[in-house]
Amino acid sequence: MGVDGSAKRQRPHSISVVIPVYQGERTLPALLAEISPLTVPLVTESGHQAVVSEVLLVHDNGPDGSAEVMRELALAHSWVRCVWLSRNFGQHPATLAGMASSGGDWIVTLDEDGQHDPAAISSMLDVAMAERADVVYAKPINEAPHGFFRNSASRMAKSLLRASSGSTRSTDFQSYRLILGEVGRSVAAYAGTGVYLDVAVGWVARRVSTCSVMLRSEGDRQSGYSLRSLTSHFWRMALSGGTRPLRLVSVLGGLFASAGFLLAIYLILASTVWNVNTPQGWPSLMVVLLLCSGAILFSLGVIAEYIGVAVNMAMGKPLYLIVSDADAGPLGRVPDQPNSTSATTTAGLPAEPAGGLPDPATDATTATGTRPLPAPQHVVR
Repeated sequence: MGVDGSAKRQRPHSISVVIPVYQGERTLPALLAEISPLTVPLVTESGHQAVVSEVLLVHDNGPDGSAEVMRELALAHSWVRCVWLSRNFGQHPATLAGMASSGGDWIVTLDEDGQHDPAAISSMLDVAMAERADVVYAKPINEAPHGFFRNSASRMAKSLLRASSGSTRSTDFQSYRLILGEVGRSVAAYAGTGVYLDVAVGWVARRVSTCSVMLRSEGDRQSGYSLRSLTSHFWRMALSGGTRPLRLVSVLGGLFASAGFLLAIYLILASTVWNVNTPQGWPSLMVVLLLCSGAILFSLGVIAEYIGVAVNMAMGKPLYLIVSDADAGPLGRVPDQPNSTSATTTAGLPAEPAGGLPDPATDATTATGTRPLPAPQHVVR
């Protein structure tokens, strides 16, 4: 048991980074340069060992020279893999293709334009381990650099999805996300045509959390999303959100029918008991109109429910998903424990070692929010 526990602690979390590429000719080299330090085993702020084991560049057949840049990066870095799609399918299908091709304990998806800082990956992993979350979304602490109209439309679309689907996490959807590997690959396997990626993830994720990050500017790179594509993006998100809007049709039909029934009772009492005169023909017309409208809307609602079931089947929504024991997988790994021989101050901070200032190569936290792994130590027990 002691050997197994030690091996469980020492095994680093392998991370697969998936980047859908559409217009990455100018931004990919700089982005890969930022990811490169993470391909060496590191320790997060909470003591979890991690390493980016692979970066999957998914070519989505954009209009620039991204393909040649991808080939050069794959030749220059052993941890870069290229995934080639037959034509342009869009960001979410490209992301799913990369997730299906991954092999890491965790999958990180981020954009090619440089607004997502890879340094936040270690913080997202810490959040996932602390909260035992299958999915962690990057939660921007600053306004997205897209302009007022697009930012407002994005917030409104997510709010509408939250109201229509009942999902409390829809407002947290981001393309910068950390997903447990087996969950991400399962989503890529069952997701059907037209499904919204984050909705599909929400179908099977046990726990979803967020991690605060700072979004960076896209620079002078023009967005690949037009008004038409953004509208299509929202419509796919709305259709994937569930059948709650369809049930409203049935509820509305029931309300109309009830109103017609109550109006009929009122008119009968008004003419026979209260001697209220009403225009000839108007009572019967209104009652019939309300009852028939209610019956039609209720019938349409029932039909819509059947259509909704068929749509869910077409989108690949699973009845269940079998996963491994959480304690036996990445979520069950124990963070590194501090060396028992290390001196600490009364405030809980590391004391200055004898001989002067700490060695910045081994003790200083890097700009990525992580620190290098300590040299292996053999302890005799």
